Amino acid sequence: MELSVTLKQFRRLIDLVYIGNWVLNSARGDDRITEFDEVESLLFEKCRELGMEKLTETADGAAIPSRAFAEGGIHEAIMEYEDAIFFEILAEELARRDVIADGGTEDDAEQINERIGAYIAEFERNGTDNIVLNL
Repeated sequence: MELSVTLKQFRRLIDLVYIGNWVLNSARGDDRITEFDEVESLLFEKCRELGMEKLTETADGAAIPSRAFAEGGIHEAIMEYEDAIFFEILAEELARRDVIADGGTEDDAEQINERIGAYIAEFERNGTDNIVLNL
């Protein structure tokens, strides 16, 4: 197979592969999906051939993203995504809990969506400052 991309497109491609592999494997510990690590390694090996040596290093005989790559802003993009998803998931979970606690069901989409909107608005104003847990 042959794929023709510009250097700029290739650089974006390795960002995408890194982010995808991070999402799939970062929380798996030793139970990583090695097929994704292999694809990532293949592309980071190609960096050397394309004059992008600073983006890659070798560990256990495989090309991996370098510290410079990982610290070059890619994790900021991942963190922005995680922050957005965190609040969306939390809002939905709290909304479902509240609707059910008030006698509703999982099928009460209108009520759930109203409460999601209220929680999102609260999180936008105050983040997690007003969350209290009764342990």
